[in-house]
Amino acid sequence: MARKIGRRKVLEGLGAAGAVSVAGCLGGNGGGGGDADAMVGVLQPVTGDLGNLGGPIRDAAILPGTQLENEGVDFTIDIREEDTETSAEAGVSGAQSLVDAGYPAITGAASSQTTITVAEDVLIPNEVVGISPASTAPGITNLEDDDFVFRTCPSDALQGEVMAQVAYEERGLESAASFYLNNDYGQQLSDSFVSAFEDLGGEVTDAVPFEKEQPSYTSALETALQGEPDVMIVIGYPASGEQIFRDYYSDFDTGETIMVTDGLRDSALPGNVDNPMENVVGTAPLAAGPEEEAFVELFQNEYDSDPGVFTAQAYDATAVIILASIAAGETDGPAVRDNLREVANPGGEEVGPSNLADGIQLVADGEEVQYVGASSSVDFDDNGDMRAVTYEIFEFGDGIETVDEIDFEA
Repeated sequence: MARKIGRRKVLEGLGAAGAVSVAGCLGGNGGGGGDADAMVGVLQPVTGDLGNLGGPIRDAAILPGTQLENEGVDFTIDIREEDTETSAEAGVSGAQSLVDAGYPAITGAASSQTTITVAEDVLIPNEVVGISPASTAPGITNLEDDDFVFRTCPSDALQGEVMAQVAYEERGLESAASFYLNNDYGQQLSDSFVSAFEDLGGEVTDAVPFEKEQPSYTSALETALQGEPDVMIVIGYPASGEQIFRDYYSDFDTGETIMVTDGLRDSALPGNVDNPMENVVGTAPLAAGPEEEAFVELFQNEYDSDPGVFTAQAYDATAVIILASIAAGETDGPAVRDNLREVANPGGEEVGPSNLADGIQLVADGEEVQYVGASSSVDFDDNGDMRAVTYEIFEFGDGIETVDEIDFEA
């Protein structure tokens, strides 16, 4: 018998949690309730250094729940969100709130530092699944996580190679400096780039860490650029990036190429910096899955805006958690974990953003399915990483323009 469909959001705003419930009303605290067929926590940075990117990622992560509600599915899908504030400490607090409320799986976090800390302090000890759509630090691959940590984004071990190839082989830039955020994401991606660039024959003149959201980066930029490199890579997040590029264009711009990474793929950046940033090129994981067009249409229809970086990965993470939960028949972390590859990896009828509701019914009926996603085919390897991904090479202009694509298979 069909259940009543309802949706409710509570406690929205700075530092608060929101919740979406499909096929049923939520309790007073907005989640964690009893009869849900699938329960998904969403742990993303709506505020802080990553807030500009984290808001759309959060929106994409809750989109499967909204979609299923709109399609009137005969299942209860309970989604609750917490803001990491781009802080490991706030991320741990938000994750613990979700765990205490009974959520067996979480789409998150975004920052690699937050994901690693949350995984070690909260997820692994409590046997809760975490699927990050945006944490790309190579160190996540070999976490001692008892198979509870997955991700729908690729490792920066791959992106470092892509950056080095674009700089040295495709653009003929023979010397480089690395200017990177002093956290796991920045350090490990910088190390990956430096190693790959030197292996190709390039010279690294300096590698300079910086702290987030500082009032000035003039001194650090002077150090990074003192060797007059052909290219400087900048690894960071938008809130810091705005000040970095203001200082750079004010005091240091001599026309060298600047290469940024996914954390700075923000179409608002040139306007906020008040410079067209024509000497900047970037690399980022690209949403190039079999069902990317269906996802884009869903996102645009719901939010009246275009999806951004890691949004497709966030949708895919939540979607496979829901499918795995239905397959498991219970809202239990180990059970969800044990069914993730069963519903995502090759074998069975293909389901994705275009027919997610049908996929849930197939899984409930005991049929085999293979989730083909918006970001990629979503084929998890033994470490919970993606087997195949696509990177884009982008430039800033009227928005962000993809100028090339590079496919990679592990």
